[in-house]
Parts: sequence; structure tokens; C-alpha cells
Amino acid sequence: MLNESLDATNIFSAWGSLIGILFLVILSAFFSGSETALTASSRAKLRSMTDRGSKGAKKALDITNDNESLIGTILLGNNLVNILATSLATSIFVTRFGDKGIAYATISMTMLILIFAELLPKTYAINNPEAAARRVAPLASFFIYFFSPIIVFVRKIVQVTLSVLGLKIDPKKQILALEEIAGAIALHHSEGAVKKDARDRLLGVLDLPDRAVEEIMLHRSQIEMVDADDPPKKILEKCLKSSHTRIPIFKNNPENVVGVLHAKDLLRKTSSLFTSRGKKSEIENFDILKVAMKPYFIPETTTLDLQMRQFLKRKAHFALVVDEYGYLRGLITLEDIIEEIVGEITDEHDVTVDQMVGTSDGNVIVDGGMSIRDLNRAYDWSLPDNEANTIAGLVIHEAQLIPLVGQVFNFYGFRFEILEKEKNKIIKIKLVQLG
Repeated sequence: MLNESLDATNIFSAWGSLIGILFLVILSAFFSGSETALTASSRAKLRSMTDRGSKGAKKALDITNDNESLIGTILLGNNLVNILATSLATSIFVTRFGDKGIAYATISMTMLILIFAELLPKTYAINNPEAAARRVAPLASFFIYFFSPIIVFVRKIVQVTLSVLGLKIDPKKQILALEEIAGAIALHHSEGAVKKDARDRLLGVLDLPDRAVEEIMLHRSQIEMVDADDPPKKILEKCLKSSHTRIPIFKNNPENVVGVLHAKDLLRKTSSLFTSRGKKSEIENFDILKVAMKPYFIPETTTLDLQMRQFLKRKAHFALVVDEYGYLRGLITLEDIIEEIVGEITDEHDVTVDQMVGTSDGNVIVDGGMSIRDLNRAYDWSLPDNEANTIAGLVIHEAQLIPLVGQVFNFYGFRFEILEKEKNKIIKIKLVQLG
């Protein structure tokens, strides 16, 4: 009778252990699937779902803001349930088969965990990351709270260990950085999902915070200016011949910019003088500075992103760029910044100049003043623009001298041949891609 009672107890104990193993494998599948879902899901898509009222998506976003706690909780939970499930299975098999039960338990639990607790949930999660993330987020949040005391202790150990090894970590690092967005855009372009012009516009927007106005400004040597002391008739003729609607005005010295003349303001003033019964002398003697706008100066180190926001805030389109000593370096317009996003903008009054011409043998002849960025965009090249803004500047920087006509230089996988030069200014360069 006693033996029958013991057998019944063993049976119930075995069934209890099997049910426990099943429950632990389900938990293991949950932790494995949660890890894949929450790390592979797009934060942009989760944000969009949150804006549409999804509480699960909001919870998933909140969880992924603390990546260390999330990963620590999942690893702790996964290892805990896997070890416990394997221990229970080993106990059952050893009781039934003796020492051989250890091998049987190892083989059976490895297959069980691999198939049902790893591959199956992770395959589903990787194919439906946002949907899976919304579903697992509430329970994952509970486990993060439940394991938080242990996780805090473990994180301290990890941080101390890494600091001893001289390794630094940034716990506030964003999961979706700008570099990742740019990489995703480039990847979709390579797969054909994003066209080249769309890729260039998107990357142009992302680049604005990292680029300074000095990189795209019109250099002072190319600025059209008028002298405030010139006769009004001469100023009017110069404005009519210019393709620009805004022209800086200087007094005594081109460095001394005292105003910016808008063609419409000048036209209104001269028109009112012609129609107001005034004498001709009134037109010839009027003060041009009275119709000029106050100049707007900005430092050359201002980022394009900040300057665009300043243009919109001030409702301005035009700024003069100065260096740290206050000397004029160039000018920049709102159109210049927009062109960095959408490409060259021309109208019926712009003077179009071909800055690059392809030759029959597949080479390219470029204007020395062409920006490296524009050339890279046009041909999908990757010439560096961190040390120079123009092709001529790149050649001078790499050659460490002012080259002569006919000289040839090889760097960055290209051959640069100087075709034309005016004094110290490089006018034309021939580029040949090597290899």
C-alpha cells in the first residue's frame, strides 16, 4: 500500500515537473521573442502608432528608451527560466534513467529550447516586429519593474568592470541616431525602394545640422556690390543688369557694408519720383541709403539648420557672413540652403554655367569652384569634403601647393589634371576615375 502511494506521488511529481517545464519554456519563448521584437521594431513606426492612440506602442517606446534595463531584464529572465527548466528536466531523466539521464536531458532540452523558445518566437518577431512589440510591451514592463533591484545591482557591476577595462558607455545614447536614419535611406536606395533624387533630398535635410554656412556661402570675391557714393543713375543701371534682387551697399570700402538694396524698393522709389512731378534733380540727388535695408550679419560657423530657422524667424532671405574678426567673408541666402536639399534652383534671370562636363571617354571636366558635395551627388562619388569645400580646394589641400597647368595628381582613387588656371585660381580640372 505504501509503495502504491509512493508511486502515485512520483507520478504526480513528474507531471508537475513536466507542467513546470512547459510553463518555463513558454516564458523563455516570451523573453526571446520580446528581445527581437523590441530591438528590431522601428521607433518611427511605434511613434506613429502612439500618435494614433496605441497604448501598446507607447509602452514599447517607453521600454526601449532604457536599453540597458530592457536587455538586462530579458537576459536575466531568459537565463533564469532556461536553467530552471533544464534542472527540472535533468531531475526527471536522472530519476528515470540514472546517470544516462543527464545526456538525455541535455539533448532533449537543447532541441526544445532551440526550436520552441528561440527560433519560433524570434522568427515571428523579426517578421512582425511592431505588432509583436505592442503585444509583449505590457508584460515586459512588468518584468523590468519586478527585476529592477537585481538589474540595478548587475548594471553597477558591468559599469565598474567596463571602467576598469577603460571602456566607456553612454546610457543616454539614442537607439535611432541620425547616422542610422541615413544608413537606412542609403540601404533602401541600393535596394531600389528610394530613388536617387529622393535619397539626395532626405540626406540633405539630415546634413543641415552638421554643415556650416561657410561651406556653401558665395565668396566675397564673387559678390556684386554697389558703392553708396555712386550716382543714382549708375546704381540703377547696375541693379537692372544684375540677376540678383538684393545687392549689398558699401561706403568707402567694400568691407564697410552699410545696407542691402532690394530691387523692388529701388523701383518703387524711382517710380514715385518719376510720377510725383518732381524735378530731374530730385531723382539724381536722392539718397540711396534711404531705401536700403539694414544689413544682417552672421558668423561663418553658424550651422545651416540654425540659419534656416533664423531666416524663417526673421522673415529674411539674405545674410552677410563675417569671420571672427568681423571681416566680410561672403553671403548666404535662404535659397542657397534650400538648394542643399532639393538641388540647383534656377529661374529666367539666372546666368547658368555648366560646372561639369562629361567627355566622350567617360571622364569629367569640372569648374574649380564646384563644390565637392554637388559633384558627389551628381556621380555618386565619395570625395571627402571635411578639409575643403570645392574641387580646387581639395587639390590644393592634398598637393600642399598651388599647382601649375598640366600637373597631375592622384588621390582618393581619382586622377586630377589641371587644365586651366588664372593667376592662383584653378579654373578647370579634369577628373579621371582610376580602376
